Amino acid sequence: MTKEIRSAQIPAPQDRPYPGTLELQVDASDTRQGIFRVHQTIPVQPGPLFLLYPKWIPGHHSPTGPIDKFAGLTIRANGKPLAWQREKYDVHAFRVDVPAGVSAIDVDFQYLSPRSRGQGPTEMTDVLLNLVWSKTSLYPAGHFARQIMVEASVKLPQGWEYGTALREASRAGGAITFETVPYNVLIDSPLYAGKYAKRVDLDPGAPVPVMLNVFADEPRYLAITDEQIQLHRNLVQQAYRLFESRHYAHYDFLLSVSDHLAGKGVEHHQSSEDGHAAEYFTEWKNNAPRRDLLAHEFEHSWNGKFRRPADNWTPNFNVPMGDSLLWVYEGQTQYWGYVLTARSGLWTPEQYRDALAQIAARYDRGRAGFAWRGIADTTNDPTVAMRASLPYTNWQMSEEYYNAGQLLWLWVDAKIRAQTGGEKSLDHFARAFFGVDDGRRATKTYVFEDVVAALDEVVAFDWATFLTEHTTARQPPLQGLKAAGWKLVYTDEPSEYEKQFSKRYHSQPGFIYAIGLALGESGHIADVRWDGPAWQAGVGSGETLVAVNGQAYKAEVLADAIKSAQEGVAPIELLLKHQDRYRTVPVAYHGGPQYAHLERVEGTEDHLSQIIAAR
Repeated sequence: MTKEIRSAQIPAPQDRPYPGTLELQVDASDTRQGIFRVHQTIPVQPGPLFLLYPKWIPGHHSPTGPIDKFAGLTIRANGKPLAWQREKYDVHAFRVDVPAGVSAIDVDFQYLSPRSRGQGPTEMTDVLLNLVWSKTSLYPAGHFARQIMVEASVKLPQGWEYGTALREASRAGGAITFETVPYNVLIDSPLYAGKYAKRVDLDPGAPVPVMLNVFADEPRYLAITDEQIQLHRNLVQQAYRLFESRHYAHYDFLLSVSDHLAGKGVEHHQSSEDGHAAEYFTEWKNNAPRRDLLAHEFEHSWNGKFRRPADNWTPNFNVPMGDSLLWVYEGQTQYWGYVLTARSGLWTPEQYRDALAQIAARYDRGRAGFAWRGIADTTNDPTVAMRASLPYTNWQMSEEYYNAGQLLWLWVDAKIRAQTGGEKSLDHFARAFFGVDDGRRATKTYVFEDVVAALDEVVAFDWATFLTEHTTARQPPLQGLKAAGWKLVYTDEPSEYEKQFSKRYHSQPGFIYAIGLALGESGHIADVRWDGPAWQAGVGSGETLVAVNGQAYKAEVLADAIKSAQEGVAPIELLLKHQDRYRTVPVAYHGGPQYAHLERVEGTEDHLSQIIAAR
């Protein structure tokens, strides 16, 4: 009863203007200690006031607001300190009683960015930073976020360049002040800054600018070739040919190429936070994996930001979000992210197929959890696990609405093409559903029935039953591959794409499909395939593979052992270490190497090649 009374004291958001403009000043110049120092001036009226620290951040799909890194809160009125109290059952809310005669309060605190891997993603280095306004601001309860106006400014290290969707209004005293915007727009407009930066126009001469803002660890990583620039320009044009609309006044890719700043991928309406390894441009031929990132986040401007599931839209950043349609929001974005990467030439057709083969193999052999849950249930995973590492990911599953969702939408695309004799495709749905209302920037929400109706406009079919059945089914939607004219096969040699993936991420996908082990760097066992050969032998996740058949573990040693075992009957001997104990486990696996590839189904229409052909 007490909890309900206290929670009810925080006023619910109302769609009414907040009186006055908030001033927000962030000093981001202390990159050595990783501290963002915040000062706010907030217009107020006498009486109880609740200040909220953003908790539910769009694009995160979960309550990730890092209140644990919020510190040093002081509140003053007319120079005198005011007492504040944190809400007992809502640690993101602070109550302060404003005295009579006070029209504004001054708020100071610090956001202490992570200093080591265990604390979270790195947001400051000595040459780079990522400023996220939701982490460096408080806002008053009782109003829609769009009704709270904010004038924000930032102080950066001297000589640094920056990129953001916000527009600069003035500079004074080393601080950059931006044009006043609603609070929801501010939160949706992060800032990247750095000592070494380059800005590339991806749509020269266009009335709606699209810029690639690149920030690097060192100047040499900014060596971008004309060919690479053209491929990224192709991405913009392929997106326009798909949607035939723009829902932004301008767009800024904020791209870090760094081995130190966090490698993000977060969507925003007029920008995106993107992170690649330092050699993204300079080792281009060896960096195909994850090259779909920019396409994915760009597509989100249409799907996820402009059009958003109704239960995922909230009036402010402390009302819980619903994630029930993430298999549309993220699943179709994952689908188009891959497709647009191929259409633009950022991937060759072979690289696209090899990337898709990895996804298909994951669901063919690497996600046993479909035995007990379907795609729709995994939309709860952002709240259940909040992207934490899991003991047995293949059995528990983790946000499968992304990649299983991608396979589902491939199936839908192939089905539309087959039923219309190739006259129509999922492109028509995307254009009508996400490309509607060219130029509109206000969010347009949708529900399941809207998705079904839009698909029916493309081609009449019982889409409601189809989508419901396959998002709740206890099996992954692998039939889409065959419907597109291809099938998943396994061979004894990895693709060039998989070799690059293994080198970049210190992971060997082929091992999980064969012996059933997901191995990280130095032999750490990140996952064991449920009911797979290693699991049946008693191998557990969290152990470390020390040796294989008496030889110190290296990926190539295990690969050789798997290859050799197919010719005999002797088990593969694994020396494992867990905590302070060692043990030897024999694994009876003789199936040989299992590396995923796609192969044409003879006598069928090659829809897949049609799907990824440039428009």
